[in-house]
This record gives sequence, structure tokens and C-alpha cells, in this order.
Amino acid sequence: MSSSTSTYLSNLGIKTLNEMQVAALDAAKIHPDMVLLSDTGSGKTLAFLLPVVEQLKPGASTQAMIIVPSRELALQIENVFRGMKTGFKVVCCYGGHKREIEENSLNEAPELLVGTPGRLADHIRRSNLQLDTIETLVLDEFDKSLEQGFEEEMSFITGSLRNLKRRILTSATESIEIPAFVKLNEPARLNFLSGEKASLTLQVVHSDEKDKLETLFKLLCYLGNRSTIIFCNHRESVERVASGLKERGIVADFYHGALEQPDRDLALFKFRNGTTNFLVTTDLAARGLDIPHIRYIIHYHIPTTEDAFTHRNGRTARMEASGTAILLLAPDEYIPTYIKDDATELALPEELVIPDKPIWTTFYIGAGKKDKVNKIDIVGFFTQKGELRKEDIGLIEVKDFFAYVAIRKAAASRTLSLIKDHKIKGKKVKIDLANTTKRTQD
Repeated sequence: MSSSTSTYLSNLGIKTLNEMQVAALDAAKIHPDMVLLSDTGSGKTLAFLLPVVEQLKPGASTQAMIIVPSRELALQIENVFRGMKTGFKVVCCYGGHKREIEENSLNEAPELLVGTPGRLADHIRRSNLQLDTIETLVLDEFDKSLEQGFEEEMSFITGSLRNLKRRILTSATESIEIPAFVKLNEPARLNFLSGEKASLTLQVVHSDEKDKLETLFKLLCYLGNRSTIIFCNHRESVERVASGLKERGIVADFYHGALEQPDRDLALFKFRNGTTNFLVTTDLAARGLDIPHIRYIIHYHIPTTEDAFTHRNGRTARMEASGTAILLLAPDEYIPTYIKDDATELALPEELVIPDKPIWTTFYIGAGKKDKVNKIDIVGFFTQKGELRKEDIGLIEVKDFFAYVAIRKAAASRTLSLIKDHKIKGKKVKIDLANTTKRTQD
């Protein structure tokens, strides 16, 4: 271990590296590319930061970029890097605060960039970043970035980095397929996964008020825009909570049994396609819904039975993926006796940022399978008549008499104006932004 590495560890208050970190540091000296698989919380951040720092040279040029799936992780990496006291400049780029703040920091190019895919791609399009000098790329928790729909942004970013010499990918999942756009070249593969199936983590958040809405708002700000289901015990509470979140600037939708079927379909489709990351619902959503990659379950109301608790939690931590269930407790509420798992207390910080707005919106198309309209027809229509790129078109779902399609929000207004006078399959149909209006099927 070099003297500089020892100094960085000392600055962090760490006495020695673990086996995985040593292996990563050794492999980076031999192999320019590396895939590091290790459990969450095992110290992967330091395992890739140390090889990155060893490649940095003093000077006003950006030499390394780290892409992460969430701003929470970006800030965590930035904090560790600053704690190492390397003397190199780092800038953290993520949504939820003013881009101008980052632009000011980027005027003097940092040696290290850390950021989320959407914000980094935005800076590249605005020519705010120095790309030609970047030789090292880290995709931290790249599997989660893919799960959250960032593949197009990640492909764009990596394609913009013309002079890469080193690539490091990290993940806590073994089975994920590495996208071709990463262009790995005979990477070292380090697998330090414990082999244990990821399980459900149980946490508790205490509300100072009997009305837990403000605490829920703070909790969502803390968690960020990861896919989250919020369970309430009553339909009226579902709508009140969803409305309260929207009033506070959080994009949320609701789902319960009193909605018309098309409205229920729309709420679930918007949740699946990323138009909204927060779904407020009753126990109707606790069974049988096909919604992959749900990260958090929040029990806004305590479930009335153990079965209800189990089925709610079953929406996350599926197929060996990790997940977290959070109980939100008022001052007079306690953890039910039927919950036997140990729960950790989660204290919310004072300074919080409203989660990033979704990048997708949903279009309603008044034609479906019975009109002989399919997904290929819809893609062709929007690329030809709407002048969209295929990557601007997300999830498509075709029903008997109508269809929904996710469109990148930044292109939505122009797309509507371009397609308003055109027909699908020779038929003039209604196409508009999809809204929950208790609309009957066309």
C-alpha cells in the first residue's frame, strides 16, 4: 500500500483495507477495465475511489467521471472523496437543485466529476463539461441505473467520452447483463458477493404529529425519486395523501378500488413507465400487480393484519432484489406485535431536497387492439409524424380500445403539435396527455 493511500485512509479514520478493497486496488494496477461485484455496504466506494485517485494528475482538467443512479449515492461518494483530502477538486452533479450552481463550479474544471445520468447528460448537451481529457469512467451500481431507465442517458454519456482508457463497473447483483455501449475490454472480474439472497430491510420513522403527511413528505425527500409504494388503509386517505404530496411539489399518483378501471390502468401504467415514482394506494395494490423494481414500501397507516403487512412488503425485495419497508408511526402508535423482525430507527436530516421530477409523461391514444393498432404502429407513428427518436419513446401498453405510451417530457409539447393533424392506420383518433379523469373507454 502506497504512502498516499495510507494518508487517505488515515484522513478517513480507517486503519486498513478489507480483502475486497485490496483486490480491487491490485487488479486496477494490471487491468484497465474491472467489474467489481460486492454486497451493499461492503466498502465499494473506497474500492474504486483509490484506483481513480492514483490516476489523477494535478491540473485544471477533468480526468475521471463517476456515474451513479441517485443523488444520495452521488453525495455519499463526494463526501468520501472530500474526506480523503486528496487535494483534487470534485464536483457533484444531480437534479433537484439549480443547474447554475453546478455550472459555476464547473468553470474551473474539476479533476473528478460525480453525478446522476440525467444531469450529466444535460451538462454534456450544454457543453459545460471538459470531455476530451476524461480517461477513467466508473459506473457505480450500474445495475440500478439500468433498472431505473437510465440506459439511454448512460449510452449517450459513454459515447461522448472518446478517450477512455479505464472503466470500472460495480454492482451488488451478479446476474445483470453488461450493456455493449460500455465497451469493456477483457476486464478483471472480482466477485465478492456473499451468496446470500438480498432480503427486506425494515425501518421505522417517527412522526412528531398525529397527521403524518409532513413527515411522509420529508421521508420522500430523503429517499429521492426511487420507485415507492405508499400504503394507506382507506380510499379517502389515499386521495388526501396524494393531493398533499402534490401540493408540496412531489409528483404522486393514487390507486384504489373506487376508481374506474381505465383510471386504475392509467395509474399503474404511469407508475410502471416512470411518469410517477410514487404511488399512494390501498391494500388493493398489495397483491398480483406486475410492477418490477419497487425499491421502497411505506406503511403510512399500520396494516391491520400480519397478512396485509406481508403482502404489502411482497411488492419489493422480489426475485432476489433488495428492498426496504418503512413504518411511519404517529406519537401514539407502536410497532405491532406481529412484526417480529428487527426494525432500525431512521432519523431524517434537517436539510432535504424535493425529489427530481420524472423525465417521462404519458400519452393517451384513442385506438387499440380492436382497431388493429399495435406497438410497432405506435412507434412508427411517433418517430415519423412526431419526429421523435426511438429513445424518446418509453413503455407502450395497448388495450382493446385505447393505448398508453410514455414520451420523454421534454419532447411532449412539440410532439403533440406535430401529430395533431395526422392519422394512425388511416384513422383520426384522439391523442393527448393522459389524465385521470374517470374517462370511459373510447
